Amino acid sequence: MSGHSKWATIKHKKGAADARRGKIFTKVIKEITVAARLGGGDPDTNPRLRTAIAAAKAENMPADNIKRAVQKGTGELPGVSYEEVMYEGYGPGGVAMMLEITTDNRNRTLSEIRHILSKHGGNLGETGCVSWVFNKQGYIVLGKNQANEETLLDLVTEAGAEDMREDGSNWEIISPPEKLQQVVDRLKAENIAPAVAEVSMVPQSSVKLTGKSAHQMLRLMEELEDHDDVQHVYANFDIEEAELHALAEEK
Repeated sequence: MSGHSKWATIKHKKGAADARRGKIFTKVIKEITVAARLGGGDPDTNPRLRTAIAAAKAENMPADNIKRAVQKGTGELPGVSYEEVMYEGYGPGGVAMMLEITTDNRNRTLSEIRHILSKHGGNLGETGCVSWVFNKQGYIVLGKNQANEETLLDLVTEAGAEDMREDGSNWEIISPPEKLQQVVDRLKAENIAPAVAEVSMVPQSSVKLTGKSAHQMLRLMEELEDHDDVQHVYANFDIEEAELHALAEEK
């Protein structure tokens, strides 16, 4: 598990600094469209859509863009038909990886993802090859400087969290997926703002990486997450915090 939150927070800060708004909008619009198609256009009765719209608003997406994405999902407006697929495979050093994909052309995306993985010392695997490493859970990360450990533990446990653990300079809070929002709401009520709050495939074990393998892993993560069809990348690598920060700063 160690190392998961460190990458999550670095990615969050780096994404904000890079301001790659176009790519962020593309991914969020896909998620809104798919969520509306599968569960209907009313966020009050469609939790996945509600979460996607909240993510869009957090990125300051215009309301008209959100509305059109919902209408394309419900069929009120013409739009592209997206397919969801999960790829499994391995990164450098045998790191387990799961890739959540939303695409309008599965063959094209598969070819591109296979190329990216092979370029950075990874490869695709068969369905089920690594899924056993991960559990679908609500996942929250916040800095240790935001709250006292005992106070925070009482707060999140009362709100429905199952576990709270230390990871370097962060706290990781784990909840059932359906309890995530109420834990986040409880934190915000106390003026505690998480760096990361999402339903995630959380690894139950980790693979330690250093040196060349660590460098390859981060380049692989960045290129995959930069791909328009990749919604999320989940991986169980663990890199020391200082090395992770140094590698993330490299151009």
